[in-house]
Amino acid sequence: MGSFDVPLADERTQLDAFTEEYRGAVEAALDGLTEEQARRRLVPSATTLLGLLKHVTWMQRVWFEECVGGTPRRELGLVGTPDDSFRLTAEDTVASVTAAHREACATARKVVADLPLDTVVTGHRTGPRTLRWVYLQVLRELAHHCGHADVLREQVLAG
Repeated sequence: MGSFDVPLADERTQLDAFTEEYRGAVEAALDGLTEEQARRRLVPSATTLLGLLKHVTWMQRVWFEECVGGTPRRELGLVGTPDDSFRLTAEDTVASVTAAHREACATARKVVADLPLDTVVTGHRTGPRTLRWVYLQVLRELAHHCGHADVLREQVLAG
């Protein structure tokens, strides 16, 4: 179900639809690419198409597993900073990073399943916020990085 399928639905249904749509769009940026294309660096930063998917996986784990779920990032085995979350290892492949993203999304869905949007969550190191705020932050990040992915994919396919 996409965002245009739920214009009159309740707020939670709309937030879930937008989140799922952007999750799929970030993954789709890798469709049909070789491992080399997915790893190709086209900008001075560590940002690559595969790195973007790795980062949004990390980002969702921070917001849903750490902030909402209350498990510290160190216990989750997550790198400490957003910049580090883009960095690829030799073991990272399109298949492995996609699988990790799907697992993080599934976990996120479970973590929030029974929580109202007004639930105050306290697991983030910068302080409490509502679940609604977390959804909006995740959507902001996903939309931001979908734009990056669109441009990088266009460059990869042109080159």
